[in-house]
Amino acid sequence: EVQLVESGGGLVQPGGSLRLSCAASGFPFTNYFMKWVRQAPGKGLEWVSMIGRGGAPTNYADSVKGRFIISRDNAKNTLYLEMNSLKPEDSAVYYCSPIGLTAKGQGTQVTVSS
Repeated sequence: EVQLVESGGGLVQPGGSLRLSCAASGFPFTNYFMKWVRQAPGKGLEWVSMIGRGGAPTNYADSVKGRFIISRDNAKNTLYLEMNSLKPEDSAVYYCSPIGLTAKGQGTQVTVSS
């Protein structure tokens, strides 16, 4: 069974930083590209970033480019998202998932507010 457990969210002031983690199990993590998506209240899912099997390539939505960094530790089956210079519009529930598998965790809430 595919399991994805996101963590690291919280309340942060504009301009602050957070580091999200996604612990994956139940599938061969190193065989899959991984992605982060987010969903703000009342809005649909928005793709945020993706990363290749070995850590490259990486790609980002224009809205986060230059502020977010995606990475992975294949030895730990864990995906990360470092988020810097956070803005109120980054507030959302963040989810990780393997590209090509239908799977979704419970998400982690990020709220950017003063």
